Amino acid sequence: MYLFSNSIGSFILDENGTCVEEMLTTTTHPQANDALTNTLQRKYKNIQTLPKNKLHLALTLMRDKKYLTALRNANRALTNDALRHSVGPDNLMTQTVSAIEEIDKVTNLLTKRLREWYGLTLPELGELVTDHAHLATLIAQHSRNELQTLKKIDQTIGSPFIETDLTPIRELATQINSLYTLRQEYENYLKTIMKTHCPNMLELAGATIGAKLLVMAKGLKNLALLPSSTIQLLGAEKALFRHIATGARSPKYGIIINHPYVQNSLKQNKGKAARLLADKLSLCARLDYFKGEFKAPSYKKELDEKSEKEKTQKLSHE
Repeated sequence: MYLFSNSIGSFILDENGTCVEEMLTTTTHPQANDALTNTLQRKYKNIQTLPKNKLHLALTLMRDKKYLTALRNANRALTNDALRHSVGPDNLMTQTVSAIEEIDKVTNLLTKRLREWYGLTLPELGELVTDHAHLATLIAQHSRNELQTLKKIDQTIGSPFIETDLTPIRELATQINSLYTLRQEYENYLKTIMKTHCPNMLELAGATIGAKLLVMAKGLKNLALLPSSTIQLLGAEKALFRHIATGARSPKYGIIINHPYVQNSLKQNKGKAARLLADKLSLCARLDYFKGEFKAPSYKKELDEKSEKEKTQKLSHE
């Protein structure tokens, strides 16, 4: 006789596939089914688990309407439970990073509109203030005359607007400020998640770059399994495919070009800096996934020392 178990219970089958005894479970919890299996194993001595070449016997049994309906309902419940528990930190980081990127796109678009709109009345302000967030704050909080005094603009070629024309511009600036505030809140939230889920990546890569690498790799597990050479090129897929297809110059770095260590390196050494950084990020991802030590500060110190050494060598050559 054979023992067969599935999501609705455990069954004892004879050589012909006839059900000798069945014990159905009332819950989809795996431990409940294990208990039924253990009970039948104690009752029937020398029983063996149904082998693969006899699986057709169980499938024939499950075609019975009473089993088929229960099996469908149990599998549906198991699927729903798996979906509920499939959401993890990786999903939260993906949504947060996507929200930050979309806020950046919206704020850049609206700030461009704000500059053009306010440039009709005070174009000199846009030339003096290059920071988008600061410009929106100034327009939202100060009148036109106050801004002229504050920025020492004696004469302007802009048209004098009446208050009713300036009000919608200030409202736009206020909304842009609220978007910048929302972005900062999301970035703080992202840091909170990463501090728990991947502290080494947060320490070495920073919240934005670290989270984007995790999103591009489709999760911390995948990132930990990637070689450092692949991590180095994440975000440069189009350039890499162009290199493969046309023989164009191969990319040396992807999104990690935005990391301060690579940014501050000499132009001719940026590729080498990106490779060193990718090596350390690969180690950080593996430490975080396998719950290893917090070694990112030592890696960061090592990169900083290399950066200082490079600057010293540059000064000595000059």
